[in-house]
Amino acid sequence: MSGGGVRSAVPSYLWGAKGSGKTHLLKAVKASLHDQGDRAGWLDAGMMDPPEYDEDWAAVFFDDVHLYSASQQQLAFNWFVNAQTHQRAVLAAGDAPPVKLGLRDDLRTRLGWGHVYHLQLLGESERRAVLRQSADARGVFLGDDVMDFMLTRFSRDLGSLMELLDLIDRYALQTKRAITIPLIKSMMEES
Repeated sequence: MSGGGVRSAVPSYLWGAKGSGKTHLLKAVKASLHDQGDRAGWLDAGMMDPPEYDEDWAAVFFDDVHLYSASQQQLAFNWFVNAQTHQRAVLAAGDAPPVKLGLRDDLRTRLGWGHVYHLQLLGESERRAVLRQSADARGVFLGDDVMDFMLTRFSRDLGSLMELLDLIDRYALQTKRAITIPLIKSMMEES
């Protein structure tokens, strides 16, 4: 997507239960764009003073659209129209299919006319595989005992697990220790 060239004008919308990885995927795509030198707009329900649309954005991201206020819906519609006009990517996520969203009609229908994907919650083995893959990508070893500890003592949704892995990795680097259960307990005592 680098360089502000022509992109698909077909939006993509992800929906599923909390913890199904929607925000994680949106952030991963945004990070990939950033790594390529592109900028993107991000809007989520917690943003009280979001920026106006920027023509230099390579894409726009809408997270937790089901929680948008009336003013956020207006801004999202504006961003959506501008992104389409400039042939920029649009990626959005919410907790329900577009047809069931309690949003203004013009925004809801636009979110629903492109690609719509239903994300399922991961099972135990899939969560383990994602944790293993993420740790491997960082060059970090997670023993089965550490994974068991993480999956039984902390929130099991994908977003929380990825945040936990990030915290543990940073703490292990700071303390120059391998990732073990005692290291995780030590980290939790310090926080």
